[in-house]
Amino acid sequence: MDNLASSVVIIDAMGKPCPMPLLMLKRTLKNQLEHVFLLKSSDPHSQQDVIRYCQMHQLKCNMTKISDSEYHYLIES
Repeated sequence: MDNLASSVVIIDAMGKPCPMPLLMLKRTLKNQLEHVFLLKSSDPHSQQDVIRYCQMHQLKCNMTKISDSEYHYLIES
């Protein structure tokens, strides 16, 4: 687990409205060689956008609702 935690790229989109969380994810995926990403978002609309994007690009995505204003997406390529 420590090895996984040290290799996760965190994308902090808290406080940013859609489509910024998705755009930040796309930019990070394009520029990183890492294979595990944690996207943090406060926008409830990000659920639909991020999950749909991951499905279209065959990325594994696990969404966790932390609170009514915080969503975490663990994305693996």
